[in-house]
Amino acid sequence: MTVIQVLFCVLFPAAAVWAGERFRLARFLGPVTLCYLAGVLAGNLPGVRLSTEAAMRVSEAAVPLAIPLLLFSSDVRQWPRLARPLLISFSIACVAAIVSAGLVGWFFQDRTDEWWKIAGMLVGVYVGGTANMAAIGRVLEIRSETFVLLNTADLAAGGLYLLFMLTFAQRLLLRFMRPFTAEPHHEAFEHPGEGLGAWTRHHLRDMGMGFGLSVAIAGVTVGATWLAFGGLVAGPVLLGITTLGIGASLSPRVRRLLGAFELGEYLLFIFCVAMGSLADVRMLAGGSVTLILYVWGVMGLTILLHTALSALLRIDVDSTLICSTATIYGPAQIGPMAAALKNRALVGPGLTLGLAGLALGNYLGLLTAWGLRWLGGG
Repeated sequence: MTVIQVLFCVLFPAAAVWAGERFRLARFLGPVTLCYLAGVLAGNLPGVRLSTEAAMRVSEAAVPLAIPLLLFSSDVRQWPRLARPLLISFSIACVAAIVSAGLVGWFFQDRTDEWWKIAGMLVGVYVGGTANMAAIGRVLEIRSETFVLLNTADLAAGGLYLLFMLTFAQRLLLRFMRPFTAEPHHEAFEHPGEGLGAWTRHHLRDMGMGFGLSVAIAGVTVGATWLAFGGLVAGPVLLGITTLGIGASLSPRVRRLLGAFELGEYLLFIFCVAMGSLADVRMLAGGSVTLILYVWGVMGLTILLHTALSALLRIDVDSTLICSTATIYGPAQIGPMAAALKNRALVGPGLTLGLAGLALGNYLGLLTAWGLRWLGGG
């Protein structure tokens, strides 16, 4: 059964990507949503017992390999060139996540001893996506039952918010926010990931080189951490992989590796299936109400602060929603969101911001957790 479970995690994303290329509903939802839904359905089938350990191992293997591959395509020197409204709204989203996690975490500190760890994980997920939450949780050694419940609560809240954004969010926010006005340099941000063009025999060599470089980065980081600390310490490994991935992206040769982004995305889809299979919806009824309220409180306050401040600073609706998508869901959900907004001009900048969030989420999440622990005297 474990072998079948692992094969399902590895192979289903191919079906999700294929369906997204051919069917309108699948294209509307996007591969990330499809992979999460498939995992949730598999994990909640009556009479089926999936291995939690196998799902965790798959996710732990996918994340450190996916992060460098996704970052290879990102040129950090382009980040300051993004349109001013996007940069402001993205910065607001990051600050909103930190403030929300800090405030809600401080409120719940007497209700759970892992409050500061949870706050750091939620900053990670609401700045860069679920992969950051899993990585930070590994670094902070969160209890497995806490992680599973957090993941389930985040999937439930995130699913509802995504549905809202993909349907009537734009129409609702236009009542009190500015409409989008195109700027000439929006189109300057070319980015891979818009189709299956990279999945051809012609690009296999570059994809292999990208995967090999990602493995090498993970290996070097693990080796250096082992030598420096006398053992495997998750924090330096995570930060080292992120930093080396950003460093490698400064090389034009690395940025031109065809298919590296798509391969990283595919590993992220594998991670989504594995994470979805951990989401036992029955836990929301029988689990800790404190943890569920903690997650939903941080997410709700983050969205509220980000939207309110963006409106106050006269940031347009589309830029606000794209930044919210980039930070909460990561780069993989930018395509479906831009399609829902009918605004393809924001695809390139949105992907760039999603990758920036993926890189920054690890740093900001860990700094938030350690800062709160210090303030709380833990």
